[in-house]
Order: sequence, then C-alpha cells, then structure tokens
Amino acid sequence: MNKIDLDGRCAIVTGGAQGFGRAITERFVASGAKVAIWDHDQPLAERTAKEIGNAVTAFKVDVSDLAAVEKTRDATLQAFGRIDILVNNAGIAGVNKTVWETDLDEWRKVLRINLDGPFICCKAIVPDMVKQNYGRIVNIASIAGKEGNPNAAHYSASKAGLIALTKSLGKELAGYEIAVNAVTPAAAKTAIFDQLTQQHIDFMLSKIPKGRFVLVEELAAMAAWLASEDCAFSTGAVFDISGGRATY
Repeated sequence: MNKIDLDGRCAIVTGGAQGFGRAITERFVASGAKVAIWDHDQPLAERTAKEIGNAVTAFKVDVSDLAAVEKTRDATLQAFGRIDILVNNAGIAGVNKTVWETDLDEWRKVLRINLDGPFICCKAIVPDMVKQNYGRIVNIASIAGKEGNPNAAHYSASKAGLIALTKSLGKELAGYEIAVNAVTPAAAKTAIFDQLTQQHIDFMLSKIPKGRFVLVEELAAMAAWLASEDCAFSTGAVFDISGGRATY
C-alpha cells in the first residue's frame, strides 16, 4: 500500500458499510482520516465501523432525502468539527430489463439514489467547504455512464448524469481549494451483484480486456489520492479504472 496523507482530514463516505464504500473507508482510515459512514443500513454500518476502529462513526441516512441529509450533516459536523472530504458512493443497480420493459417507478428509484443522492449531498455539504476554502469531492460513477450497458438504461443514465454533475460542480468550485472528480470503475464483485442477472454479469466481464473485475482495494486507492491535498489541479475530471474497457 502506497502512503497517501489524509492525516487530520474528516470524510463522509455514503454507502460506506460494504463494497466500494467499505474499502474506501478502510483506506482513508489507514491514511489518517476520520470517516463518517452514511448508510441506510444502520446495523451493518455500525458493525463495519466497529470492525474498522474508533476513527469511524456510523450514521443512518437516506441520501435522497434533503432534510435527512442536512440533519446528518449537522450531526457529522458536531462529531468531527469539519467536513473535508465527501465520497458519493451510495448506489443501486436496479432490475435488468430493456427500456420498454422497465417500470417507471424502477427508473425513478435508481435515479433517485444514484443521481439525486449525490446532488443532495453536494448541495448540503459544499457551502461548508466553501467557508473553509477546502474540500475534496469524489463521485463514484461507472463505466456504464460512459458507454451505456444494455438492459441497464436507468443505471447507465444515472451514472452519466453523475459524470455531468461532476463536471458542472468542478467548474463552479474552481475558484476555491475544492476539487470535484469522478471515477468510472468496471464492475466489482460486491453485494450489488445480487441485483444483477448472471447474463448481465457475464456481459460486463466480456467487455474488460484485463479479463477480471476491478478489486475494491484498487478503486479505494484511486479515491484516496483524489481525496488528498496532492490532487490540487485536477477538477471536473473523470478517472477511468475499467481494466482497459474505456480508453478515453
């Protein structure tokens, strides 16, 4: 593990109880940060926090609910004193169907968590970053947001929207010491696979030249650098980690 300096930094990782979010939380703590896990599954989040150690605090929150996010932001500020890093990681895959077979409620559910959630978290937290003139925002998008996966239009559209949100917010905050970037990983073997058909999983694997899925630790390493002071000049950018699937 390469040394990344996050000493004294306070971070929020949404969906931090498992998968990418847990790996990011572990890497941040190893780099010296305190982490607030924001997750809808409070028992799992509390168990994860206990397993990682005293530097982690668990909060139950629905990231698609502005009032709940604002309340949890205030509780986090009370616990940590400041918020330096926001990782918008919480997301769902949704049901694998064609566009014309996808229920409107299913479409809206995926967009609400995957796109409204990061917007709401940024809306709630950015003003405090502006006041302190420091912040790092890392949005966990997906290769699907670049290429569009068949039978996953809602997920692909939500991640494409998150990429665009990253670019817009990065430009808006370019005059401050606040960097906003996205990462576009290939799929990883996490709990989100439970929402996918085997056919869809096989399709995703077939598209990756390296012939394997990304490891959560690899994604966490990239997120840790993007959350550090070293990432001072890159903003509104998209960092690919798709095993060669995307070359742009």
